[in-house]
Amino acid sequence: MEELPLDQVRTLLAVVDEGTFDAAAAVLHVTPSAVSQRVKALEQRTGRVLLMRTKPVRATESGEVVIRFARQLARLERDARSELGMADGAGPVRLPIAVNADSLATWFLPALSRVPQEPPVCFELHREDESHTTALLREGQVMAAVTSSPDPVAGCTVRGLGLARYLPVASPGFAARHLPGAGAGVEVPVRELREAPTIVFDRKDELQDAFVRTLAGGAVDGAGPVRHSMPTSEGFRDAVVAGLGWGLVPEPQAGPLVRTGELVLLAPRRPMDVPLYWQQWKLDSPLLSMVARVVAEAAAEALRAPGAGGRGPRGVRGS
Repeated sequence: MEELPLDQVRTLLAVVDEGTFDAAAAVLHVTPSAVSQRVKALEQRTGRVLLMRTKPVRATESGEVVIRFARQLARLERDARSELGMADGAGPVRLPIAVNADSLATWFLPALSRVPQEPPVCFELHREDESHTTALLREGQVMAAVTSSPDPVAGCTVRGLGLARYLPVASPGFAARHLPGAGAGVEVPVRELREAPTIVFDRKDELQDAFVRTLAGGAVDGAGPVRHSMPTSEGFRDAVVAGLGWGLVPEPQAGPLVRTGELVLLAPRRPMDVPLYWQQWKLDSPLLSMVARVVAEAAAEALRAPGAGGRGPRGVRGS
């Protein structure tokens, strides 16, 4: 493929970020006609349609490749200017990261607090489910992600972080009403669990279904039809404590409540362990490398090591 002119690449990025040709023109201090000509020239050079002319505009699959290249180029340029001691009037470094809701609510924010703030760093966190997390990496909207997928996105590296443990729990009152077979260290009968109201993160949350199938040895479809959606990690925990239903709550949130008696374990020897991974751009960026190291160190302290027991599906709630 021929060389990609940098002014055309930066123009394509501006159009995607701003949403329209006119807005990109204002940011670049050129006319909308010049923006259109640059994008068309880049499409002719690559031999591919790079943008869908919608409102706002959207990058095609080929366009996502160029957009990712443009963001990586901008990151490398900024790192080089910093190492050369050149002034950069763009302000603090912006670092977009995608992370699942349960990690965000438990161990991930303390990890970010360890990142030195010299030079200043602005974290831009995207809380997304698993499928969209990888889409954000492909599109170049984020530089890194905590995900449950071990398969690297094109142009990214992947490393294991550890196992996030979930405990199947319910409030004592809920268990007495709906799950009389549970308690005193006894595993709840599958039939009772399938008939009881369930708390889910959203419609894509399959963690409770996977747990029921694990208990049944794969002989059932999953949890029952009554499902209350609670799309935040804290709200999910609070809904279980309030007795709206049963659910799988992250161990750091559920453990203390089990010890105080506010929650009861429905299967004491059946936790769900979900593997988490860190994916990031293949980019020689000192900042990105430092953040990756800090996140890995914090994960090693907060998560369980592989082989620590328990069972888990590949999907993770709110990832």
